[in-house]
Amino acid sequence: MILVGPGAAGKSSWAASEFAPELVVSSDRLRALVGAGEDDLAASADAFALLETVVEQRIGRRLTTVIDTLGLDRERRLRWLGLARAAGMPCVAVGFGTPAAECRRRNRERPKRIPADVLTGQLRAWAAARDELATEGYDDVLQPTVVRVVPEAFVGADAAVARQAEAPTGLRFGLQLSSYPGGRAGLATWTREVAAKAEEVGFDAIYVMDHFRQIPQVGRAWDDFLESWTTLGYLAACTTRVRLGTLVSGITYRNVAHLGKIAATLDVLSGGRAVCGLGLAWFEAEHQAYGWPFPSVADRYTLLEDALQLLPVLWGPGNKPFHGRVLEIPDTTCYPRPLQEKLPLLVGGSGQRTLRLAARHADAVNLFGDLATVRARAAYVRSLTDRPLEITHLSTTLVGDAALVERLRPRNQNPAKYAAAVNAGTVDDQIGRFRELAEAGISEVMLTLPDLDTLDDVGRVISAFRV
Repeated sequence: MILVGPGAAGKSSWAASEFAPELVVSSDRLRALVGAGEDDLAASADAFALLETVVEQRIGRRLTTVIDTLGLDRERRLRWLGLARAAGMPCVAVGFGTPAAECRRRNRERPKRIPADVLTGQLRAWAAARDELATEGYDDVLQPTVVRVVPEAFVGADAAVARQAEAPTGLRFGLQLSSYPGGRAGLATWTREVAAKAEEVGFDAIYVMDHFRQIPQVGRAWDDFLESWTTLGYLAACTTRVRLGTLVSGITYRNVAHLGKIAATLDVLSGGRAVCGLGLAWFEAEHQAYGWPFPSVADRYTLLEDALQLLPVLWGPGNKPFHGRVLEIPDTTCYPRPLQEKLPLLVGGSGQRTLRLAARHADAVNLFGDLATVRARAAYVRSLTDRPLEITHLSTTLVGDAALVERLRPRNQNPAKYAAAVNAGTVDDQIGRFRELAEAGISEVMLTLPDLDTLDDVGRVISAFRV
């Protein structure tokens, strides 16, 4: 078996995964044997001379032999083919047509790189060798075929899709809005149209980030960014069915009693569709920009725990006072009270202290992370309480193919890395991923969509969970 392809195309990795080491005759390993190491180019001539001897001896004994070198020299290939024919052995060529950009990327990550001009020459030689292989008389030529490489999140998707088809499980879907494109004159129209489309394709909820300027993970500080609870009030008038909430309101941003009044008002005006998300608040630069104190983590946890206990009192009947560790509210009058008998409190965050607070006081907790992380954290939070507690999950989700990944990825980011970062996959991939999350105990998934033009495809995913 003759491996043919440029450096960094994956020949050695493939040979190591498919054959026992003693069957592989590697020019690199022989260079290390006769020289100072695999990268000792000065030993190349001796290494190739030894390779020829080893190949000839093995084939003469009719032993399986995998020749792991560039294989780009036609005369060498034909000589090895002739040896096989003389010994009455089959001979197969395996071509490695790894894209040039991927070869260069892999080469950059090597401790000792192939010189760029040398790799360029090998890539050109591969283009010629690829066409020659079919004419050289091998018993078979295995050429590269296009395969779809998916992020690790979708490894078990096919089996999960089958489970969902055979025994459907329900799952709620929320759309998170994390940016507001189009310019300020068109923002009202854009927001209204996105909300209408989200309802149309089947989303159960719309959530907004509670920040006052764009966060660095998403964009620039001066990008247009709407205030969250005002936006939710607008969405209440633009929609009829979806629940509306924040993911999540920073506990330091508002007087907590005032926040309770805001949430109660939204619930009444939306017909009982409000969700109050709460979190520790993390964006220190935002606090500095607005002149707000940014307490220590310990102080923010204390404030968050007080808030989780105060808000249900505020939303309940009467006007009894509240005495917390840091909050003193003499009068909890809040009328009109929310339409919902229990306006949901959702805590965002996955740290153990946050999960313990959610287990004691919240109605839902929103987790981040991959499937294994979610399973572990869900199991942990379930072990903390017998109270009804929903577990939700927020992730960036791109429903689309490789062409969409290529169009959306940042210019200098590797396509595979970008695809993994945004969980890019087909409709079936996403159905499988969400089925696995449902099996891990998730009751609602919240999606940040890199491309809102994919809403119809997201709708096809959602429809698979309507039981």
